[in-house]
Amino acid sequence: MKRDGHIHTPYCPHGTSDSFKQYIEKAIAHNFTHITFTEHAPLPSSFVDPTPERDSGMNPEFLIPYFEDLQSLQKEYAQDIRIGIGLEIDYIQGFEQETRQFLDTFGHFLDDSILSVHFLQWQNTFECIDFSPENFITFSKKVGSIKQVYDLYYDTVLQSIKADLGQYKPKRIGHPSLIHKFQLAHMVKIDDSTRIREVLDLMKEEGYELDLNSAGLSKTYCQEPYPPFSFIDYSKSIGLPIVFGSDAHSVTDLHQHYQVIYPK
Repeated sequence: MKRDGHIHTPYCPHGTSDSFKQYIEKAIAHNFTHITFTEHAPLPSSFVDPTPERDSGMNPEFLIPYFEDLQSLQKEYAQDIRIGIGLEIDYIQGFEQETRQFLDTFGHFLDDSILSVHFLQWQNTFECIDFSPENFITFSKKVGSIKQVYDLYYDTVLQSIKADLGQYKPKRIGHPSLIHKFQLAHMVKIDDSTRIREVLDLMKEEGYELDLNSAGLSKTYCQEPYPPFSFIDYSKSIGLPIVFGSDAHSVTDLHQHYQVIYPK
């Protein structure tokens, strides 16, 4: 099985207009047998997106058309590739009940999904920690230090794993070292190996999968996958199920660095 389990779509408000069929045809051409589209789910209605364009999640009005498009494509390409209908769900501290209600309502549409942390809470505000290096550095000054932001991130990921989000809660944890995205911008060397192992160990203990996310290799200030290579090996050593994800927001990025992650 050759699988890419983290793919965005034309429904992504901060992505591209590349069509579903463009993604699917490329996957088939590259001999992928399984793909899952995991568009950013609509954010909780009472949550204020802290990004400038407030475009982190899908427009709720597009949710049913998204499912219907993919259901049609599943049938059309049934003989060529297995297409999963999925979402990337944000874990946002304090919004667990709204997230559970969303999953209770729409979870039956999903074949597969991802639970990710993009937003960190500090006092009474939230920050999108992967938006820009400038925002990240400014946020770290508010929190106190780069290390304190790292710890806040891992604490939040651990909370996401433990959170009761109902029967449709995603079983894969997205890019669990996303906090590294701007590590070459802030230039502070943080030894977070213990924290990463803590997250991976809990994922294994609680029966989750790892989103082995190659997108970080393309990020100017990251230059490594999420998690880093040594923790891919560690994940294998503890028997943590691994699903490759390119986190593509364009057809060009689909399956990016697959051969680096899985060299022949």
